[in-house]
Amino acid sequence: MANASDLPYFLLSASVRLSLKSPVFIVAKGKKTTTFVGLPECECYQLIMDIYFPAQTTLMPQVLNHEIFMQRCLQLAASGLGRVAPNPLVGAVLVNKGKIIGEGYHQIYGGPHAEVVALQGIDDPLLLKNSTLYVNLEPCSHFGKTPPCADLIVSKGIKEVVIANRDPFAEVNGRGIKVLKKAGVKVTTGVLEKEGAVLNKRFFSFHEKKRPYIILKWAQSADGFLAPEKKKKNSRYATVSGEMSRTLVHQWRSEEAAILIGSGTLKADNPLLDARMVNGSNPQKIILGTDGNIPANKNIFKQPPLPVLVYNALKAQTGSRAVYIKIPRTKNALPSILSDLHNRSVQSVLVEGGAVTLQRFIDSGLWDEARVFTSPIEFYNGTPAPQLKKSLMQCESYIESDRLTIYRNQLT
Repeated sequence: MANASDLPYFLLSASVRLSLKSPVFIVAKGKKTTTFVGLPECECYQLIMDIYFPAQTTLMPQVLNHEIFMQRCLQLAASGLGRVAPNPLVGAVLVNKGKIIGEGYHQIYGGPHAEVVALQGIDDPLLLKNSTLYVNLEPCSHFGKTPPCADLIVSKGIKEVVIANRDPFAEVNGRGIKVLKKAGVKVTTGVLEKEGAVLNKRFFSFHEKKRPYIILKWAQSADGFLAPEKKKKNSRYATVSGEMSRTLVHQWRSEEAAILIGSGTLKADNPLLDARMVNGSNPQKIILGTDGNIPANKNIFKQPPLPVLVYNALKAQTGSRAVYIKIPRTKNALPSILSDLHNRSVQSVLVEGGAVTLQRFIDSGLWDEARVFTSPIEFYNGTPAPQLKKSLMQCESYIESDRLTIYRNQLT
């Protein structure tokens, strides 16, 4: 990791949707190595992308203009995280003579698409004809919960559209671009394509890998334990991470479609698995590996959404509080589970434990990202933390006294 004193750096503020003060982000960029300190993901995605996909230094002015307005699309689109799944994150910007005259993003599942919002209230045919529409994902060409956006763009008389990514959804997948080109619209694709793919990693994983995007999360002591030995569990060291880190985890829960734990964690911790510490939606709750009925007094039944999905090897049963899904009693049932979740339109899963469940995902290679908190406290013995394989450190942050390290799976 480079020494920050040897590198140019800049400061950025981030509006993280937490009930806490917004932290300051420090980004250090070097010729070969980079690092930054601050919270990752969501509103700060552009920092992560800047690390992985640094801007080219020899770009034509027109390309630079395209990237500036596409960056705004990505920024807008990120605001829909946790609200639009299983739809993608999409932002749109309408530009006339270098000035933004309309913009919008897909705000909630079933609501108007980004293109519709950006074009609202703009009816001057001459103005529209001489404007360029920027959108980070190919406009849809099919009737879903809303009419096709490609048809709307054509009807408005817009003559140029700039796109970051082609839509991998089978109902679109190039058809929207084809509609535009057939109508004589100039279409430019691939502008900030990699950045767009990072932003919509959940959507792309769902459609290309035919499984949810998997995020592993755990907190460990400085000496690598998830929890202390039993006799210390009621001590002040029972909680590994700090309050701000726990609040951030609740933010993450509100951003993902589902949260998953193993039956051991359910029994030991009796968690709520909700997002009560932030203003956001609770994820779908999933329990893995139980072979019996879950007692009705468990905390997972105290907050919506219900029913809870319970994957087990004994029975298939549907109830108002829990849906028991029978899976094969095999050494690795995870592919079957993820296939079932894909069929249920679950776009992303936050796996929070315990150690056995997390390690199963790691050993199977069925994970995309790992978010690991490391506390300064030491347990000396206890439950060992999972061990990652074939991973690449993406970034490192400090949340009060906790170190947060983000890893990505090199094989996915």
